[in-house]
Amino acid sequence: MGRAGAYGGLERVPTGIAGLDEILGGGLFRGGVYIVQGTPGSGKTIFGNQACYTHAGASPARGDAGAPPAKGDAGASPEHRALYVTLLAESHARMLGHIAPLGFFRPDLIPDRITYLSAFRTLQDEGLAGLLTLLRRETADREASLVVLDGLVAAEETAASTLEFKTFIHELQTQAAATGATVLLLTSASAGADLVAAEHTMVDGLIALSSRLTGWRAERELEVRKFRGGGFLRGRHAFRITDDGVRVFPRIEARLRLPSRHDHVEGPALTTGLPSLDAMLGGGLPHASTTLVGGPAGIGKTTLGLQFLGADPDAPGLLCGFYESEAALLAKARALGLPVAGLIAAGRIGVMWQPATEGLIDEVCDDLLGQIRNRGVRRVFIDGLDAMSRIAGDQDRIVRIFAALTAELRALGVTAMYTRETDLRGTFVEAPSGSGSLRQTSSVAENVVLMRSCALRSGRHRLIAVAKVRDARIDPRLRLFDIRPGGLDIDDGPERAEAILADRDAPRHGGE
Repeated sequence: MGRAGAYGGLERVPTGIAGLDEILGGGLFRGGVYIVQGTPGSGKTIFGNQACYTHAGASPARGDAGAPPAKGDAGASPEHRALYVTLLAESHARMLGHIAPLGFFRPDLIPDRITYLSAFRTLQDEGLAGLLTLLRRETADREASLVVLDGLVAAEETAASTLEFKTFIHELQTQAAATGATVLLLTSASAGADLVAAEHTMVDGLIALSSRLTGWRAERELEVRKFRGGGFLRGRHAFRITDDGVRVFPRIEARLRLPSRHDHVEGPALTTGLPSLDAMLGGGLPHASTTLVGGPAGIGKTTLGLQFLGADPDAPGLLCGFYESEAALLAKARALGLPVAGLIAAGRIGVMWQPATEGLIDEVCDDLLGQIRNRGVRRVFIDGLDAMSRIAGDQDRIVRIFAALTAELRALGVTAMYTRETDLRGTFVEAPSGSGSLRQTSSVAENVVLMRSCALRSGRHRLIAVAKVRDARIDPRLRLFDIRPGGLDIDDGPERAEAILADRDAPRHGGE
């Protein structure tokens, strides 16, 4: 199939790299030539091998090119073959030794479906013309539909002139168009290099892999800088090299720029599990809404969230925690005699724990949404928006992430509750850097519940108030509450809270 079809519905070739095909809008184009460029250690070789094994191990008849069968499955199609050609790369034995522990590796695909070939001697003796001849012959003989050339920089250094190298790239494109094979060119880049070389303007796409320091931690990033023939998600996207290979996490605010479906917010209000709080909210939480619970440490935010999760045993729930492990949360729920403890033990409510030490915000959101969809979750409690913000690294992203996540949860019919730290007076605490990144989260949330602490003489009292609720008439007056067996015990009226505040604010006179 000719290259002219690239702009008229040319067949897509999935890379098999989780998340990347979503960024590319479905994968690479058949017969296209793509450069994968990155600094040493950025993951280019794993990237190229993973694409080969996924491609060769998939059956087009079953339409599962993005999901290879289990090791030992003999159902691979002869139409899917890969050719991996190295120039100045490590030996094939050493390369295979490095990728053998990874989940995508399948030795049964070698050499019938995947062929490894060293072309360094050909390049050295015959130059670029000889390399082109070898690639043309081997692609045809092996019936390869995916070709990886690892070490493009060696070919560039061999070229006598820029024109000769550009001609080499042009001939590669001609070969790819004639055979229909998709070609990946792996090449190195120095740190901070600006990818504007002549060959970048000629190929169909350019994918840049890099690593950058964020404070003390290093994060891997992928950026599609060019992609002919289709739209793609622009900007930087985080990725990891896991036991299963490369996994890319599309930037959540770009991926969910629009929710995946139209939202339907109509429905009966949901109970929080606390009748007094339901009354303050105007009858409960609006269906498929997001509630932000703010309060100082130890005030009872997590307890409130656990009661919310356990309020409806028939609604599948999910707890995403950043501070306390599943064991610690279960111990807390059991100590208070909360129904959620039994629901977690029975698997009715799932627990997703992400330590606040280090992580990728897009990975957290991807895993969160995956569990919600897979489990049919209807109630979500996210304990620790502050920790989620710190994981984000770039603090300016958190409001956009929160807005995108909120809109998607609403579209999925999920009612969510988040917690966020405040000072003792109930004022939201900003990041230590002074960034106002979290300041707007309360405006994104449809419902806001504030908890605060009030000191009177030698005692300290807990107070709760509703600041806003979507489309509901609320009772904003403060209520006194305590934490007892069974959870939060909130006063039915504001009288005790008003008395405490009046006593606290009353003027004091000497001798009285």
